[in-house]
Formats: sequence, structure tokens, C-alpha cells
Amino acid sequence: MSLLDEVAERDGWRCWVCDEPVDPGMSVNDPRGPSVDSRTADRKAKVAERLAHRGCNSRKGAVKVVIAWPDRLHVAEPAPLITVAGRLERKGGRELVARCPTRQDAQEAADWLVDRFSRLVPGLPVTANTEAGGGQFLVILATGRR
Repeated sequence: MSLLDEVAERDGWRCWVCDEPVDPGMSVNDPRGPSVDSRTADRKAKVAERLAHRGCNSRKGAVKVVIAWPDRLHVAEPAPLITVAGRLERKGGRELVARCPTRQDAQEAADWLVDRFSRLVPGLPVTANTEAGGGQFLVILATGRR
């Protein structure tokens, strides 16, 4: 089995950058085709290679990767998820990641975050909680130390 197939199977044929499906039949030269991304230069990293679309992989080489929050979520001041993931991996603990106008909006954001982090940082046990505060609802990610 090739490295591409091995990484793709492990990642469920989803791009780690945009979280969209990757078509295994697409040419590796097509921007929507599969590629293996060396996500980190850290030799101690548990997951060094990740599946990405060729275009997402190329684009991230030119600019810092930004994991987009879905437009359907009603969040204010959403945190940059790559930065949050890095801190939670290194230190554990809790981190405020967004503010929402309603409890339902906060819960939808929390549910999305747990699902997204399961693919963004596999093996990092992340939970999301919502707390009322100041007339809004806060979304907080938490994890223990690795």
C-alpha cells in the first residue's frame, strides 16, 4: 500500500485543512486531488503526515493555514483553531474559543468543534462546554495534558 493510500484511509479521505471529502479517483495533479501533507516538522509529533487536497496543501505552503469556522454558526470573535490546537496539544487545559448570542448557537458551535478537532488533532481528547456570561454564551474547549 502506498503512503498516500495509507494516510488517506487513516484520515477517512477527508482533507485536514478544509475538512471536505477527497476523491480517491481524482488525479494527484488536480487541485482537488489527494496529496500527503507533512503537517509538522516536529519529529515527536504523533501524526506527521495528513491527507490534504493538492490545492489546500500548495496554498498552505504560501500562507499560514486557517481553519474556517462554518458560516452557519453564529459566533463572535472565533479563535484561530490551528493556534488553539497547538496550545492544547502542548499544555492541555481550557481555552475560550468563541462567544455566541444564544445557548443553542453555543451548543451548535461546541458540537462542531468536538467533531472538527477529532480530525484536526486525532488522539487529542477534546471536550467543549458552554457557559453563560455577560449576556452571551461562551464556548470553551478543554483537554487534559497529553
